[in-house]
Amino acid sequence: MSVTIDVAISAQLALQRRLDTIADNVANTNTAGFRAEQIKFDSLVSRTTNNPVHFANHGESYLSAKTGAFIQSDNPLDLAIKGNAWLAIQTPAGLAYTKDGRMQITPTGELQTLNGYNVLDPGGAPLLLNPNAGPPSIAQNGEIRQAGRRIGGVGLYEFPDNVRLDRLDNSSVVAQQPAVPILEGSRASVHQGFVERSNVNGVGEITDLITVSRAFEAVTEMIKKVNDARRDAIRDIGGVS
Repeated sequence: MSVTIDVAISAQLALQRRLDTIADNVANTNTAGFRAEQIKFDSLVSRTTNNPVHFANHGESYLSAKTGAFIQSDNPLDLAIKGNAWLAIQTPAGLAYTKDGRMQITPTGELQTLNGYNVLDPGGAPLLLNPNAGPPSIAQNGEIRQAGRRIGGVGLYEFPDNVRLDRLDNSSVVAQQPAVPILEGSRASVHQGFVERSNVNGVGEITDLITVSRAFEAVTEMIKKVNDARRDAIRDIGGVS
């Protein structure tokens, strides 16, 4: 029976982690550029007995690569990135990447995210605009023009295959390996005046929440029944009435 309880507890831990990710996803349904977190579950095989016992591990989390819907804002400082590309930003924690293309120009001309992080060009340098020259025009290849002259370009970056991405804040991520600039424009494009919404499927997440919650309750009930059976067996063996 102890093996049964151990397996059940491992399932509970895995389900609890999934509940946590669902709750975070639902809370960020309306967060621009947010990437839903998913979990891949595997089993761990124990051979401490003659018969292999399969335990559920805690699961490996990953961020969904699905693109969120584009919403037209007509704000020239809003950018949506089509394709599996990211904006590079400089944060206090170091280099990070984001899909939230809502930007602002500081009084000194720095192009920054709404969180105050500098947006970088393809070479990794901060972008500087003229704060007095009016709104910029940003082409699909990221080229920035202001008052009719070219002043730089927004960097679009992509990650190596299978690289792990960890969330830095709601919409930005850090990677185990640095991303590389996309220099060939057909794989990604910039759309000025649009905002990419979260890629969370709200209805799907609520459905998953109900399913996982029911599974968690079922495991809890099973543990209770096993404990009750163990207690009854001990009482019978001990002759306790």
